[in-house]
Amino acid sequence: MRKTTLAALLFTAAVALGCGSGTSDDKAAAGSGDADGGKPAAKTAKIGEAARDGKFEFTVKSSKCGVAKVGTSVIGDKAQGQFCLITVNVKNIGKEPQALVDSAQKAFAADGTEYSTDSEAALYANKDQNTLFNEINPGNQVTGVLVFDIPKNVKLTKLELHDSPFSGGVDVALS
Repeated sequence: MRKTTLAALLFTAAVALGCGSGTSDDKAAAGSGDADGGKPAAKTAKIGEAARDGKFEFTVKSSKCGVAKVGTSVIGDKAQGQFCLITVNVKNIGKEPQALVDSAQKAFAADGTEYSTDSEAALYANKDQNTLFNEINPGNQVTGVLVFDIPKNVKLTKLELHDSPFSGGVDVALS
C-alpha cells in the first residue's frame, strides 16, 4: 500500500462527514427528479459543457492520461499504472458555501469499471493545493485537477461528478 498524506486524508474525511446530501431545492435545481417524483432521463455533458449537480456547476476543461508521475523532481507521486489528469472548473451556484470533495468524484471505463480519485497525487498535481479541499462560496468558482490512477491499458470514457458524497451526480463524457 502506498503512503498517503495523513493530513489530506483526515481533512477529506472531515469534509465528507460535514457535507450533507443537499436540500430538495438543490436536487430540483440539479434536475435529479421531476414533479411526479420519478427520475428524468440522464443527460450526459461533454468536455467544455457545463453540468449541474446540487450546488455545483461543473465544466470539464480537459483530460490527459498516460502521465507516469505528478509533482516535482524532488517530491511527487508515481502512478501504479497511469495517471489521468482531469482539469475541471467548479462554480458554486447555491446560496451557501460548499466544499468540493475530490473523493466523491468517480471515473468509469467503457466496461463500467469504476475508479476513484487519488487524493495524494492531486496534492502534487494542483499548484494551489487547497483547490480541492476548500469551501467554495456562492458565486465563486475554482479550477483544479482531479487525478485518477488507472491501469495502463484502460481508457476512461466518463466521469460522474458530485456536489457532495451523497448527491445523485452528473455524467460527463470523456470521449
